Amino acid sequence: MRFLVSTIGSRGEAQPITALAVQLQELGNDVKVVAPPDFEELVTGSGIDFTPVGPRLRNRTAIAADPAELRRLAEESVREQFRVIGAAAQEADVLVAGGALQHATRSVAESIGAHYVYASFCANTLPSPFHAPPAMFGQVPVNGTPEENLALWDRQRPLFGLAADVINAERAKLGLGPIDDVRDHIFGDAPWLAADPLLGPWPGPGELVTTGAWLTDDQRPLGADLEAFLNDGEPPVYFGLGSMYGTQDAAHEAIESARKLGKRVVLQQGWADLQLADDAPDCIAIGEVNQQALFRRVAAIVHHGGAGTTTTAAAAGKPQIVLPHMYDQYYWGSQVERLDIGRSAPAVTTEVLGEALELAEQAAEVGAQVRTDGARVAAERLNRAN
Repeated sequence: MRFLVSTIGSRGEAQPITALAVQLQELGNDVKVVAPPDFEELVTGSGIDFTPVGPRLRNRTAIAADPAELRRLAEESVREQFRVIGAAAQEADVLVAGGALQHATRSVAESIGAHYVYASFCANTLPSPFHAPPAMFGQVPVNGTPEENLALWDRQRPLFGLAADVINAERAKLGLGPIDDVRDHIFGDAPWLAADPLLGPWPGPGELVTTGAWLTDDQRPLGADLEAFLNDGEPPVYFGLGSMYGTQDAAHEAIESARKLGKRVVLQQGWADLQLADDAPDCIAIGEVNQQALFRRVAAIVHHGGAGTTTTAAAAGKPQIVLPHMYDQYYWGSQVERLDIGRSAPAVTTEVLGEALELAEQAAEVGAQVRTDGARVAAERLNRAN
């Protein structure tokens, strides 16, 4: 069969759809991935055909929550998605949309008679009375009663429809009728949840298709300098913010907190290009890395709370500290605390790091239960269903 798997998100969405694409290809299917241009090497390095969509994300500037500007950006994204996905999806049998704001994928699937699947990587990005929606534009909803949670979801609904007129104009070009509810159109009638059932379970109502998290099987070796650092002392603390634009001060505070506890630090520079404050031998700065290999060799993991990093840290059986910035990251911080495998905090302090380090035994027990076969489960289900 022929599959197109798409996202317009950051690495936290590009990596899982690449994991799914690899498994689909191993099952003998033809697979294309559509994602932002930042992730071409990730996708093509896995042997998958790649088509870029939209601008580079790493060079983006902060988006002000101005309604007119948000609408303009949403409309621009919609037109680009219809153009790129429409061209790439010709002759596809199945279109899989991974993550938020996939405005074009379902419409393109309808226009060519292909099967459509929407997959979320976090339970709280799908509506439920049992959790509040994710954080958006600086607003961090707090869980309340089922009625309060549903009211919060209703307040967020208009954000999905900022470009509704453009969506319907593009649908008309494909010979399709208009839609009234953009959010429900994107999610479809039977969305999938690609999250670990222990770490991020679906609270209901009803049953979703749940597959487990879509994780890559990363076989890259660690660099020689990092290997030498790891072998030269006790397991260090890892600090990295992935594709978030954290501050140098946050990294320096974490390093000082670790030093007060006698811990060394591995600083992953990430998109914020974090730098060490000095050249002391108890710290090392690194670039892109195999997190699966590294996390198994550290004492604790400090990160931004993305779905993939949280799951990889949990699977490594190490305590973690989540420093949430946006969207689903606050949810993952709460799940880490629920399972008592770490802490969620605005910053790393000696007290918070000390508390997390005390949770090593519990983190190891949970790590042994985290599934790593979600991408394969999803690929096999897609094969059977079509």
